[in-house]
Amino acid sequence: MSMNRNESKYFNTAARMDEALLALLEKKEFEFITVREICEAAGVNRSTFYLHYENTRELLDESVGALQKKFWECFGREHSDIGSRIVTAGTDELLFITPEYLAPYLEFVKQNRRVYAVAMRMPDAFDTHGTLNMLRSIIDPILSRFGVPSDRREYMMAYYLNGISAVVGEWLKNDCRDPVDMMISVIEQCVLAGYYGGKKTGGKNSF
Repeated sequence: MSMNRNESKYFNTAARMDEALLALLEKKEFEFITVREICEAAGVNRSTFYLHYENTRELLDESVGALQKKFWECFGREHSDIGSRIVTAGTDELLFITPEYLAPYLEFVKQNRRVYAVAMRMPDAFDTHGTLNMLRSIIDPILSRFGVPSDRREYMMAYYLNGISAVVGEWLKNDCRDPVDMMISVIEQCVLAGYYGGKKTGGKNSF
């Protein structure tokens, strides 16, 4: 039974356990964190923990799920508007990377940088790909509009998404001190360099 985080009587408890888990993850690997440590750090009884979770993995999964839900609540409307424009815009207006959807993504990462920094260090324990899936859901239809065959799109999306993820990873190492506008400019330059580099090869590698 997971915790209903929308109920006021559970909201503070969930927040304390999330913070306790995050603080412990900043110090040690997930597999070495115990329920007792989480409860002591959060100031809750073990009986309260086991009322809602069977183990630490369930707490982690729910915490990450809550983070993803928060992201989509922040970005959902803008994403819908962008999706509609991708379908109707002329190909000369379509760009893979624009501040319009990079800014909310990067702002969210910055606001939750402690979580993302831990996730970068422990990719096997964390699944924060939901935010990158937002970019995937934008890039894929743009590639389709450009006529890129479906068997090539997965490789091209991997190229763009892994590149963006690597830039964000370096940003997180610096505690996101550089401004969001600068990071948008860096990512745009990287993507454009890759795009025009591919165009110069001509033939089957261009689109």
